[in-house]
Order: sequence, then structure tokens, then C-alpha cells
Amino acid sequence: MNKTKPRHERHRLINTATAQLLIGEKTLSEIEQLLDGTPFYAYDRKLIEQRVTQLTQTLPQGISLHYAIKANPYPPVVSLLANLVNGFDVASRKEMLLAMQTGMPAANISFAGPGKSKKDLAAAIIAGITLHVESINELNRAIVIGKKLAMLPNIAIRVNPAFELKASGMKMAGGAKQFGIDEEELPAILSSLDPKSVNLRGFHIFTGSQNLNEQAIIDAHQQTFELALKLMAVSPQPVDYINIGGGLGIPYFPGDKSLSLTAIADNLQDQLQHLQKSATGVEVIMELGRYLVGEAGVYVSKIVDKKTSRNTTYLICDGGLHHHLANSGNFGQVLRKNFPVLIGNKLTSTQAEEVDIVGPLCTPLDVLGSKIELPKAEVGDYVVILQSGAYGATASPQAFLSQPGLAEILL
Repeated sequence: MNKTKPRHERHRLINTATAQLLIGEKTLSEIEQLLDGTPFYAYDRKLIEQRVTQLTQTLPQGISLHYAIKANPYPPVVSLLANLVNGFDVASRKEMLLAMQTGMPAANISFAGPGKSKKDLAAAIIAGITLHVESINELNRAIVIGKKLAMLPNIAIRVNPAFELKASGMKMAGGAKQFGIDEEELPAILSSLDPKSVNLRGFHIFTGSQNLNEQAIIDAHQQTFELALKLMAVSPQPVDYINIGGGLGIPYFPGDKSLSLTAIADNLQDQLQHLQKSATGVEVIMELGRYLVGEAGVYVSKIVDKKTSRNTTYLICDGGLHHHLANSGNFGQVLRKNFPVLIGNKLTSTQAEEVDIVGPLCTPLDVLGSKIELPKAEVGDYVVILQSGAYGATASPQAFLSQPGLAEILL
């Protein structure tokens, strides 16, 4: 039996009168009434604030914290983080406009991602944000567009290093990748770069995401700083920053342990001291998405039916993979594993049963939980998926099978 028990103590606030989970001091039934129904995502403002505070207190001075909006572009979440972090990374023009409207200075916004259109490039140049260019063709297009606009494009070069972030959920570097320019090509590119055509602000070296291996992150950071120093040595002009990416993971599955930042922070301190000896004043940016918001969100649906089929008990909910693709196992998992699940209004129950939790879609892929031991649930109870603050609503096929939509709220 795969027993999934509540393990993520950041969500252990309970309304003792109703035995319900609390999000932002509101019970699930109160949130349902606020939003006029389920399913919904709810994000806890205090948990996001606590995570940023923890990071800024642990990481060495000299590290600037940027939020990768793609993790959760819900406008109230982005607006909250605008007052907590030093900058934003965006992956589309829509995200760029969202970032700009928070009041974040253009100099603190970067635009990454392969396949930017000419309109994307022009918009970024007009806005004055920094383009993280991903190919020599994109670099040349930015130069041509800048000349037409009579504006100097701000760029940083996204580098595809020869090394990778080992034990990473998604590897973004090493080998052949659609991301960035291979590091071995950069000396020739940099030597031919005309400072009158572009303002080279820095280098973006992002190797992977969702990593819970401290030593792997430390090794990648050491190689990242070493590569950055080599690139700065052949740069045609001094650079403002190096963006070392993120990669810090959160625990999702049984056996996962929360990442300890102490050794990572100590190593970053050593790397910063070494960097400042030869490149005084260069800003070091850590760009995080999931790590800032992932544990602060829950996805809540309601049980609409309960049935038994050949000794398997099914809880059938009004929400499913069309709202939470990652939890269904169809967002990069090779073998599906359960996110942490609660019956959100029976947190103190002692009666338990093994169940499969499914959604309303007419496909066997619509799974919220498989063979989980949970408090005995009935129609009308709340199924809560924890660790749902990142890559949730906007990373899911909400139009699939034309089911009703969902709501979001920051509390």
C-alpha cells in the first residue's frame, strides 16, 4: 500500500472547530463561498513571504533574487512578489507586460526563451528590458531591430554550458539543447560583438530545475562561476551581471526531503568572494520560480461521487488533470507518483481507507491520487492537493473536454 500522509508542515494550520485546513486564515468552505464553488487554487500570502525571507536571510549578501513568472503568473502573486524580490524573469511578451505593470524597473526584468518573434524582440527593446538571447540568429535579429528603432538593445547571452545539473528534474543544459548558445561558440561571437550595436549586460547560465541534491547544486554553481569568469575575460565590454539560474527543488513525493540551504549558501559565499577579486561590482542573480511559490499553494476539488469497482474504492471529484496536469503525472513524470493529498475537512479523523482519486474527465489519465490511505471520505468532502503553487492552472489544458473552469485566489 502506498500510504500518503501529510508531510509538509508549512500547511498544518487547522480550524479545530471544523477540522478544516486553513489557507490565509480562511477555511476551505469559506473560500468555496468566496469563489462560488470548486475547484480552485488558493495561495497563502504569508507562506510566500516567509519563503522569500528565509532565502534572503540564508543566502549571502550580494545575491539578487529574481522570480521566474512562468512558475505562477497569477497577477496578485506577481504583484506580491514585486515587493519582495529584486527582479523578474519572463518567458513571453504577456509575462513581460505583467512584470512591467507591477512597477518593477525595466533594468530588473529579463526575457528568456527560444523562438522569440520579431514582435517580441521589438517590444522588449522598446520596453528597455534585457533580452536573454538564445541563438546567434536571435542576436542578429535584435541588432537589426534595434537599428530600425534607433534604440540600443539590452542583451544578456544565455549560455548552454558543457556541464549539466545532475539529479535535476528537468535538465536545461549540457549536450544538445534548444536553450542558449553552446559555450564553445561564444569566444568567437563575443570577439565580433560591436558594443555600438548592443549593450551586453551579462550571461545567463541556467542548468536545470527541481533539484533536491545539495551537492549537485554546489557542483553546478562552482562550474557556473568558473565559466562566467572565462566568458567575462573575453567579453568586449564589462558586464553588469551573471544569472546563475535556480534549480532549487521542493519535495513532492514520498521519500523527498526538503532542501537544506546551508552548504549551498556557504559555497555561494566562497564563489562570490572569488568573483569579486577579478570582477568587482558584478551582480549575481539567482532566478527562482517553483521554490518561491510551490509550497504556498493548494488545489482543492470536491468529491461528487464515490463508488467501488472490484474492490477498489474511487473518489470522483469535480476537478482533475485539466486543472492540475502535473499532479496527474502527465507533466514530465515517467512513472506517476502521488503529490501529498488531504481530505481537507477531515484532518483529525481516525477512520481510514485506501482509495483512488479521479476527476470528471472521460479518460483513464485523469488521476489525482492512486492507492492512497486517507480519512474515510464521502460526497461533499474536499480533496486537497498540496505543493500546488507552481505550474498549476496555466500549465494545464483547461479547455480539455470543455469542462467548467476554476478560480484562483491569494489569501
